[in-house]
Amino acid sequence: MSIISERKKINKAIRRSKTIFLMAHRNLDLDALGSSIGMLKFLEKRRKKVYLIIDDRIHEAGVEKVLRELEGCLNIVRSENLEDYLNPKANKNLLIILDTNKQELVQSEKALKKIDNKLIIDHHDLGKTTIKNATIIVDNKVSSTCEMVTNLIEYYDIDIDSYYATILLAGIVLDTNNYTLNTMAETFYTSYYLTLLGASAKKVQYLLKQDINEYAERQKLLSSIETINDKIAITKATPYANYRREELAKVADTLLFFNNIEASFVIGHINKDIIGISARSLGGYDIGKILEKLGGGGDSYTGAAKFENTTISNVEKELKRIIEESEGE
Repeated sequence: MSIISERKKINKAIRRSKTIFLMAHRNLDLDALGSSIGMLKFLEKRRKKVYLIIDDRIHEAGVEKVLRELEGCLNIVRSENLEDYLNPKANKNLLIILDTNKQELVQSEKALKKIDNKLIIDHHDLGKTTIKNATIIVDNKVSSTCEMVTNLIEYYDIDIDSYYATILLAGIVLDTNNYTLNTMAETFYTSYYLTLLGASAKKVQYLLKQDINEYAERQKLLSSIETINDKIAITKATPYANYRREELAKVADTLLFFNNIEASFVIGHINKDIIGISARSLGGYDIGKILEKLGGGGDSYTGAAKFENTTISNVEKELKRIIEESEGE
Protein backbone atom coordinates (compact mmCIF):
# COMPACT_ATOMS: atom_id res chain seq x y z
CA MET A 1 0.00 0.00 0.00
CA SER A 2 1.53 3.35 -1.01
CA ILE A 3 2.25 5.85 1.73
CA ILE A 4 0.15 8.52 0.02
CA SER A 5 -2.93 6.30 -0.02
CA GLU A 6 -2.41 5.84 3.73
CA ARG A 7 -1.79 9.51 4.50
CA LYS A 8 -5.00 9.84 6.54
CA LYS A 9 -3.63 7.34 9.05
CA ILE A 10 -0.42 9.34 9.31
CA ASN A 11 -2.25 12.64 9.71
CA LYS A 12 -4.54 11.19 12.36
CA ALA A 13 -1.60 9.88 14.41
CA ILE A 14 0.31 13.16 14.10
CA ARG A 15 -2.69 15.34 14.85
CA ARG A 16 -3.37 13.55 18.14
CA SER A 17 0.23 13.87 19.33
CA LYS A 18 2.26 16.64 20.91
CA THR A 19 5.59 14.87 21.31
CA ILE A 20 6.86 12.54 18.60
CA PHE A 21 9.79 10.14 18.78
CA LEU A 22 11.41 8.65 15.70
CA MET A 23 13.58 5.55 15.59
CA ALA A 24 14.81 3.06 13.01
CA HIS A 25 16.62 -0.25 13.23
CA ARG A 26 19.85 -0.89 15.10
CA ASN A 27 23.09 -0.59 13.11
CA LEU A 28 21.77 2.42 11.20
CA ASP A 29 22.34 2.67 7.48
CA LEU A 30 21.64 5.65 5.24
CA ASP A 31 18.11 4.51 4.43
CA ALA A 32 17.23 4.22 8.11
CA LEU A 33 18.90 7.50 9.04
CA GLY A 34 17.83 9.33 5.90
CA SER A 35 14.16 8.42 6.27
CA SER A 36 14.28 9.34 9.97
CA ILE A 37 15.78 12.75 9.23
CA GLY A 38 13.36 13.32 6.35
CA MET A 39 10.44 12.49 8.64
CA LEU A 40 11.86 14.74 11.35
CA LYS A 41 11.93 17.68 8.93
CA PHE A 42 8.42 16.85 7.73
CA LEU A 43 7.14 16.89 11.31
CA GLU A 44 9.01 20.07 12.22
CA LYS A 45 7.12 21.81 9.41
CA ARG A 46 3.97 20.63 11.16
CA ARG A 47 5.27 22.39 14.30
CA LYS A 48 5.64 19.23 16.31
CA LYS A 49 8.17 18.58 19.06
CA VAL A 50 10.29 15.79 17.57
CA TYR A 51 13.12 13.65 18.95
CA LEU A 52 15.28 11.07 17.19
CA ILE A 53 16.20 8.01 19.27
CA ILE A 54 19.70 6.68 18.50
CA ASP A 55 21.30 4.17 20.86
CA ASP A 56 23.99 2.94 18.44
CA ARG A 57 27.48 3.77 19.69
CA ILE A 58 29.32 2.72 16.53
CA HIS A 59 28.19 3.76 13.05
CA GLU A 60 29.05 2.80 9.51
CA ALA A 61 31.06 5.41 7.60
CA GLY A 62 28.21 7.19 5.79
CA VAL A 63 26.05 7.43 8.90
CA GLU A 64 29.01 8.70 10.92
CA LYS A 65 29.64 11.45 8.33
CA VAL A 66 26.01 12.62 8.45
CA LEU A 67 25.79 12.62 12.24
CA ARG A 68 29.08 14.48 12.51
CA GLU A 69 28.05 17.11 9.97
CA LEU A 70 24.63 17.56 11.59
CA GLU A 71 25.89 17.59 15.18
CA GLY A 72 23.69 19.92 17.19
CA CYS A 73 21.03 20.12 14.44
CA LEU A 74 19.06 17.02 15.40
CA ASN A 75 17.25 16.42 18.69
CA ILE A 76 18.92 13.08 19.41
CA VAL A 77 18.07 11.22 22.63
CA ARG A 78 19.10 7.86 24.07
CA SER A 79 16.85 5.26 25.67
CA GLU A 80 18.41 5.88 29.07
CA ASN A 81 17.12 9.47 29.01
CA LEU A 82 13.77 8.79 27.35
CA GLU A 83 11.65 9.64 30.41
CA ASP A 84 13.06 13.17 30.43
CA TYR A 85 11.40 13.89 27.08
CA LEU A 86 8.07 12.06 27.31
CA ASN A 87 4.94 14.17 27.46
CA PRO A 88 3.33 13.74 30.93
CA LYS A 89 0.09 12.83 29.16
CA ALA A 90 0.87 9.34 27.84
CA ASN A 91 -1.66 9.54 25.01
CA LYS A 92 0.08 12.64 23.60
CA ASN A 93 3.27 10.71 22.80
CA LEU A 94 3.77 9.04 19.43
CA LEU A 95 6.54 6.66 18.36
CA ILE A 96 7.23 6.45 14.61
CA ILE A 97 9.33 3.45 13.60
CA LEU A 98 11.09 3.62 10.24
CA ASP A 99 12.81 1.08 7.98
CA THR A 100 11.90 -1.92 10.11
CA ASN A 101 8.78 -3.50 11.54
CA LYS A 102 10.52 -6.16 13.64
CA GLN A 103 10.53 -5.82 17.41
CA GLU A 104 14.00 -7.29 17.90
CA LEU A 105 15.65 -4.91 15.40
CA VAL A 106 14.63 -1.49 16.72
CA GLN A 107 17.01 1.00 18.31
CA SER A 108 15.08 1.00 21.58
CA GLU A 109 12.84 -1.74 22.95
CA LYS A 110 12.36 0.54 25.94
CA ALA A 111 10.57 3.03 23.67
CA LEU A 112 8.28 0.26 22.43
CA LYS A 113 7.23 -0.44 26.02
CA LYS A 114 6.98 3.17 27.18
CA ILE A 115 5.04 4.65 24.24
CA ASP A 116 1.62 3.19 23.48
CA ASN A 117 0.85 5.05 20.24
CA LYS A 118 2.99 3.60 17.45
CA LEU A 119 3.19 4.16 13.69
CA ILE A 120 5.38 2.03 11.42
CA ILE A 121 6.62 3.26 8.02
CA ASP A 122 8.62 0.58 6.25
CA HIS A 123 9.31 -1.17 2.95
CA HIS A 124 10.08 -4.65 4.35
CA ASP A 125 7.60 -7.52 4.49
CA LEU A 126 5.77 -8.25 7.72
CA GLY A 127 6.77 -11.32 9.72
CA LYS A 128 6.31 -13.27 12.93
CA THR A 129 8.08 -10.63 15.02
CA THR A 130 6.35 -7.61 13.51
CA ILE A 131 5.55 -5.08 16.25
CA LYS A 132 2.05 -5.51 17.64
CA ASN A 133 -0.47 -2.79 18.50
CA ALA A 134 0.82 -0.34 15.90
CA THR A 135 -0.58 1.45 12.87
CA ILE A 136 1.39 -0.18 10.07
CA ILE A 137 2.17 1.36 6.69
CA VAL A 138 4.30 -1.03 4.64
CA ASP A 139 4.98 -0.76 0.91
CA ASN A 140 7.29 -3.58 -0.18
CA LYS A 141 7.18 -2.46 -3.80
CA VAL A 142 9.22 0.70 -3.24
CA SER A 143 12.99 0.80 -3.17
CA SER A 144 13.46 2.16 0.31
CA THR A 145 11.91 3.94 3.26
CA CYS A 146 13.64 7.10 2.00
CA GLU A 147 11.51 6.83 -1.14
CA MET A 148 8.34 6.55 0.97
CA VAL A 149 9.21 9.60 3.08
CA THR A 150 10.17 11.59 -0.02
CA ASN A 151 6.77 10.80 -1.54
CA LEU A 152 5.16 12.25 1.58
CA ILE A 153 7.34 15.36 1.41
CA GLU A 154 6.46 15.87 -2.25
CA TYR A 155 2.73 15.32 -1.76
CA TYR A 156 2.54 17.97 0.96
CA ASP A 157 5.01 20.24 -0.86
CA ILE A 158 7.35 20.45 2.13
CA ASP A 159 10.43 22.57 1.47
CA ILE A 160 13.55 20.92 2.89
CA ASP A 161 17.19 21.95 2.78
CA SER A 162 19.30 20.53 -0.06
CA TYR A 163 21.50 18.66 2.44
CA TYR A 164 18.51 16.73 3.78
CA ALA A 165 17.41 15.97 0.21
CA THR A 166 20.91 14.60 -0.40
CA ILE A 167 20.67 12.25 2.59
CA LEU A 168 17.31 10.95 1.34
CA LEU A 169 18.83 10.38 -2.11
CA ALA A 170 21.79 8.56 -0.55
CA GLY A 171 19.36 6.19 1.21
CA ILE A 172 17.71 5.35 -2.11
CA VAL A 173 21.05 4.80 -3.86
CA LEU A 174 22.20 2.56 -1.00
CA ASP A 175 19.11 0.37 -0.83
CA THR A 176 18.91 -0.07 -4.61
CA ASN A 177 22.64 -0.80 -4.84
CA ASN A 178 23.02 2.14 -7.21
CA TYR A 179 19.67 1.48 -8.96
CA THR A 180 20.33 -2.18 -9.76
CA LEU A 181 17.90 -3.74 -7.26
CA ASN A 182 14.18 -3.20 -6.57
CA THR A 183 14.08 -0.15 -8.82
CA MET A 184 11.02 1.02 -10.74
CA ALA A 185 10.16 4.10 -12.76
CA GLU A 186 8.80 5.71 -9.59
CA THR A 187 12.22 5.29 -7.95
CA PHE A 188 13.89 7.29 -10.69
CA TYR A 189 11.20 9.94 -10.47
CA THR A 190 11.63 10.24 -6.71
CA SER A 191 15.39 10.63 -7.20
CA TYR A 192 14.76 13.29 -9.82
CA TYR A 193 12.45 15.13 -7.43
CA LEU A 194 15.16 15.14 -4.76
CA THR A 195 17.59 16.68 -7.24
CA LEU A 196 15.02 19.43 -7.84
CA LEU A 197 15.22 20.09 -4.09
CA GLY A 198 18.98 20.44 -4.47
CA ALA A 199 20.24 16.92 -3.70
CA SER A 200 23.85 16.54 -4.79
CA ALA A 201 24.91 13.36 -6.58
CA LYS A 202 28.53 14.23 -5.80
CA LYS A 203 27.75 14.47 -2.08
CA VAL A 204 25.89 11.14 -2.25
CA GLN A 205 29.04 9.48 -3.58
CA TYR A 206 31.01 11.07 -0.74
CA LEU A 207 28.59 9.65 1.82
CA LEU A 208 28.82 6.21 0.23
CA LYS A 209 32.62 6.13 0.05
CA GLN A 210 34.10 3.09 1.74
CA ASP A 211 37.02 2.62 4.09
CA ILE A 212 39.84 1.01 2.10
CA ASN A 213 40.84 -1.36 4.91
CA GLU A 214 37.26 -2.56 5.41
CA TYR A 215 36.95 -3.00 1.65
CA ALA A 216 40.11 -5.12 1.55
CA GLU A 217 38.86 -7.21 4.45
CA ARG A 218 35.54 -7.83 2.70
CA GLN A 219 37.32 -9.03 -0.44
CA LYS A 220 38.61 -11.99 1.56
CA LEU A 221 35.03 -13.22 1.70
CA LEU A 222 35.04 -13.60 -2.08
CA SER A 223 37.77 -16.25 -1.98
CA SER A 224 35.53 -19.13 -0.91
CA ILE A 225 32.45 -18.78 -3.11
CA GLU A 226 30.39 -21.87 -3.84
CA THR A 227 27.33 -22.06 -6.04
CA ILE A 228 24.16 -24.14 -6.03
CA ASN A 229 22.69 -24.83 -9.47
CA ASP A 230 24.94 -22.04 -10.80
CA LYS A 231 22.38 -19.50 -9.53
CA ILE A 232 22.85 -19.25 -5.77
CA ALA A 233 26.19 -18.07 -4.40
CA ILE A 234 27.31 -18.88 -0.86
CA THR A 235 30.47 -17.63 0.80
CA LYS A 236 31.76 -17.75 4.37
CA ALA A 237 34.35 -16.02 6.51
CA THR A 238 37.06 -17.71 8.54
CA PRO A 239 36.14 -18.46 12.17
CA TYR A 240 38.72 -15.92 13.33
CA ALA A 241 37.40 -12.73 11.72
CA ASN A 242 34.49 -10.54 12.84
CA TYR A 243 32.43 -8.44 10.42
CA ARG A 244 29.70 -5.87 10.94
CA ARG A 245 26.29 -6.87 9.61
CA GLU A 246 26.46 -4.17 6.94
CA GLU A 247 29.79 -5.55 5.72
CA LEU A 248 28.25 -8.98 5.17
CA ALA A 249 25.35 -7.25 3.38
CA LYS A 250 27.70 -5.40 1.03
CA VAL A 251 29.38 -8.65 0.04
CA ALA A 252 25.96 -10.21 -0.59
CA ASP A 253 25.16 -7.24 -2.86
CA THR A 254 28.46 -7.69 -4.72
CA LEU A 255 27.80 -11.35 -5.43
CA LEU A 256 24.68 -10.45 -7.41
CA PHE A 257 26.88 -8.75 -10.01
CA PHE A 258 28.37 -12.07 -11.12
CA ASN A 259 27.00 -13.80 -14.22
CA ASN A 260 23.97 -16.04 -13.63
CA ILE A 261 23.86 -15.39 -9.85
CA GLU A 262 20.30 -14.67 -8.74
CA ALA A 263 20.68 -15.02 -4.96
CA SER A 264 23.55 -14.75 -2.48
CA PHE A 265 24.24 -15.77 1.12
CA VAL A 266 27.20 -14.56 3.18
CA ILE A 267 28.09 -16.19 6.51
CA GLY A 268 30.43 -14.79 9.13
CA HIS A 269 30.96 -13.91 12.77
CA ILE A 270 29.42 -10.57 13.72
CA ASN A 271 31.03 -10.88 17.14
CA LYS A 272 32.86 -13.55 19.07
CA ASP A 273 29.71 -15.49 20.01
CA ILE A 274 27.26 -14.72 17.19
CA ILE A 275 27.29 -15.83 13.56
CA GLY A 276 25.24 -13.91 11.01
CA ILE A 277 23.90 -14.57 7.53
CA SER A 278 23.18 -11.72 5.17
CA ALA A 279 21.32 -12.57 1.96
CA ARG A 280 20.21 -10.87 -1.21
CA SER A 281 18.14 -11.81 -4.27
CA LEU A 282 17.20 -10.30 -7.59
CA GLY A 283 13.63 -11.31 -6.78
CA GLY A 284 13.53 -14.85 -8.16
CA TYR A 285 14.18 -16.41 -4.76
CA ASP A 286 12.20 -15.62 -1.63
CA ILE A 287 15.07 -14.89 0.74
CA GLY A 288 12.76 -14.31 3.69
CA LYS A 289 11.07 -17.70 3.29
CA ILE A 290 14.44 -19.49 3.23
CA LEU A 291 15.84 -17.65 6.25
CA GLU A 292 12.66 -18.02 8.30
CA LYS A 293 13.46 -21.73 8.45
CA LEU A 294 16.73 -20.75 10.12
CA GLY A 295 15.07 -18.43 12.62
CA GLY A 296 15.71 -15.29 10.57
CA GLY A 297 13.57 -13.35 8.15
CA GLY A 298 13.34 -10.84 5.35
CA ASP A 299 11.50 -10.51 2.07
CA SER A 300 11.95 -11.47 -1.58
CA TYR A 301 15.05 -9.29 -1.95
CA THR A 302 16.86 -9.10 1.39
CA GLY A 303 17.13 -11.04 4.61
CA ALA A 304 19.27 -11.91 7.60
CA ALA A 305 19.61 -14.46 10.37
CA LYS A 306 21.86 -14.94 13.38
CA PHE A 307 23.00 -17.93 15.41
CA GLU A 308 24.58 -18.53 18.80
CA ASN A 309 26.57 -21.46 20.21
CA THR A 310 27.41 -22.99 16.84
CA THR A 311 30.05 -22.88 14.12
CA ILE A 312 30.22 -21.32 10.69
CA SER A 313 30.50 -24.79 9.15
CA ASN A 314 27.30 -25.94 10.88
CA VAL A 315 25.43 -22.82 9.78
CA GLU A 316 26.63 -23.33 6.20
CA LYS A 317 25.59 -26.98 6.25
CA GLU A 318 22.09 -26.17 7.52
CA LEU A 319 21.68 -23.31 5.03
CA LYS A 320 22.63 -25.57 2.12
CA ARG A 321 20.18 -28.21 3.31
CA ILE A 322 17.30 -25.73 3.39
CA ILE A 323 18.21 -24.23 -0.01
CA GLU A 324 18.37 -27.68 -1.60
CA GLU A 325 14.97 -28.54 -0.09
CA SER A 326 13.56 -25.27 -1.42
CA GLU A 327 15.02 -25.98 -4.88
CA GLY A 328 13.28 -29.33 -4.90
CA GLU A 329 9.84 -27.92 -4.08
